[in-house]
Amino acid sequence: MTDDTNPTPPTPPEGEVPQPPSGAVRPPVGDAPTPPPAGYDAPPSGAYPPPAAPVYGAPGYAAPQYPPPAYGQPAPAYGYTYAPPRPTSVLAIVSLIASVAGLSLIPFIGSIAGVITGHMALKNLKTSGENGRGIALAGTIVGWVGTGIWLLFIVFWVIWFVFVIGLAASSGSGSWS
Repeated sequence: MTDDTNPTPPTPPEGEVPQPPSGAVRPPVGDAPTPPPAGYDAPPSGAYPPPAAPVYGAPGYAAPQYPPPAYGQPAPAYGYTYAPPRPTSVLAIVSLIASVAGLSLIPFIGSIAGVITGHMALKNLKTSGENGRGIALAGTIVGWVGTGIWLLFIVFWVIWFVFVIGLAASSGSGSWS
C-alpha cells in the first residue's frame, strides 16, 4: 500500500513470488484473447463491518477565529472593498432648501439666500471633492427663478398701485355727477 506516510510499496519476502488476488485478471500475453472476468465472489459473512451511519454536523475544520474589533474600530476588511462615498456638500443642501422655501414659506428672502448659498457651494465644490454639484445647481436655478417671480410680482403690484392712483387722480374732484 502506498500512502503519504509510506512512500514505497511493501515488498514480498525473499524467494516468494507475489500472487495476484483471487478473481483478478492477468494481463494478456502476446495476441492471446482475453478471458472473461471471473464471476463475483461474495465475501464471507462477517468479513466486513456494516457501513457506519453518516455523521452530520460541523465540518472537519473550524473557521478562523479573530478577536472582536476594539470599541469604535472598524472590522478588519477581507478582500477588496469599495471606497467610502464622498460626503454631500451642506451648502448645496441649504441652497436647495432655502430656494424651495423662497417659493412658498419665506418669499423673496429665501430665494436670495438660495442663490447666495448655491453660488458659494459651487465655488467650494471645485476644490473640496464633495458631492452635490447637481443639488447646488438646482438650488441656484430655483433661487433665481423664485427671485425673478417675486420681482415680477412686486413690479406688477407697483404698476397696479400707480395705475389705480393715476386713475383716481384723473377722475377729477372725486364727486360723482
